Amino acid sequence: MIAMQRCRRGSKEAFELFVNKYMKQAYFIALGLVGNREDALDLSQEAFVRAYRNINHVKPGRGFFPWFYQILKNLCVSHLRKRRYRQASSLDSDDCPEVAAVADYFSPEVVADRGEMKDRVWQAIGKLDDKHREVIILRHFQDMSYEQMAEALFCNMGTVTSRLYYARKRLKELLGAGKGGGINDVP
Repeated sequence: MIAMQRCRRGSKEAFELFVNKYMKQAYFIALGLVGNREDALDLSQEAFVRAYRNINHVKPGRGFFPWFYQILKNLCVSHLRKRRYRQASSLDSDDCPEVAAVADYFSPEVVADRGEMKDRVWQAIGKLDDKHREVIILRHFQDMSYEQMAEALFCNMGTVTSRLYYARKRLKELLGAGKGGGINDVP
């Protein structure tokens, strides 16, 4: 918490400790939520900029990451909303380029360099709704505990458990619908 106190006093060096600790995790969370490398990099960097500007809004005793996660998540959700709006607008205009939907970023063309099973898993994750995709990414790609997830998502552990159960169930359905096995076959 000493670093947090120093950040509140304007120490860039103290904030840099948070950036170095969480930058990789932030990028991969954003990548999982938006499905595009460039956007994930931009959004994770923007989240750190906003966190630095608003560091005084962290409530005393609250950890940096859960607060930061909300900033990152809100940026990703807003980005996806704007992207969907731009795609809908482009359908009405002949001179506007078409913007790909979220599911397109999880298509086999984009993830062709991955193995076939990884393609199927990412396609299935891309088909989950936001709250279920979020818990899968936090639990299985960020190795967060249920307690850490509950803190980051501002909900109780029962909600986390429930969301994770239904997310896994839906993934099994999606993965079982194609050739090959289910989610348990993923290395």
